[in-house]
Amino acid sequence: MTRSTSIKSWLLSDSPQSAFQARCQRLYLGWRVFRSNPIAMTGFIIISTLLLTALLAPVLTSSDGTLQTLSNRLQPPSAEHWFGTDELGRDIFERIIWGSRVTLYIVSLVTVIVVPIGLLIGTVAGYLGGWVDNVLMRLTDIFLAFPRLILALAFVSALGPGLENAVLAIALTTWSPFARIARAEALTIRNSEHIMAAQVQGASSMRIIIHHVTPLCLSSMIVRLTLDMAGIILTAAGLGFLGLGAQPPLPEWGAMISTGREFLLDQWWVPTVPGIAILVVSMGFNLLGDGLRDVLDPRSGD
Repeated sequence: MTRSTSIKSWLLSDSPQSAFQARCQRLYLGWRVFRSNPIAMTGFIIISTLLLTALLAPVLTSSDGTLQTLSNRLQPPSAEHWFGTDELGRDIFERIIWGSRVTLYIVSLVTVIVVPIGLLIGTVAGYLGGWVDNVLMRLTDIFLAFPRLILALAFVSALGPGLENAVLAIALTTWSPFARIARAEALTIRNSEHIMAAQVQGASSMRIIIHHVTPLCLSSMIVRLTLDMAGIILTAAGLGFLGLGAQPPLPEWGAMISTGREFLLDQWWVPTVPGIAILVVSMGFNLLGDGLRDVLDPRSGD
């Protein structure tokens, strides 16, 4: 028996010998379901390419995307400049590559802020119920009542333009759907037998929420987060387009569209290429989210 065959047999064993083996089996079976979905694999390839592009940006480019060469301004796509150059002679290909880092920076920071806030508010409201639930959910409803971009514009206008302020504004407008999902999960979980067993053993409410309720909410949160990435990217691009997000000369895709829109008719590549980048990455996250939902959400069916 070859090594690969023995590993596969270990992963497909009907009687796992340890919790580690059981977790590995679950991951492997989930990967098989995910891999069988061509749409999900398309999203996975797009996002993997984005990650590799951001990681290898110094290798793939000769500058950081801010080098100006006025003698080469508004050059069409060619072998020398694959995506052409902008109004300041900067290579659009290099700016797209470095802009992928800005996009991942925004997505990562928003995730770090949004997920803990949504989990905390949602699980506390769902598990405790009563007046705590009413207060926290009415607060959540206030944020849900406003369109995300409009609310983000209000926050970033108060905080001032800048990438970090844009990230904070996006996070403040994105946490509410996650809180709703976590609350719905907590309402389902709080009457489960293992929760009642923890209560009988004298575990505090906060301990139960952290160690028993929150882990069971994570799969739904991951699916929602992946599907919501497109909205986060579009909101960030919208703020950049309006000059309230990343500031020049930072190669942010929304800001690139803003500065290039006046060249749309004659030098179409200047605003079009970053627009295509936003479209492809947003589509990739949506396709990836659909695949993860099939794997992580047991209620989604086969």
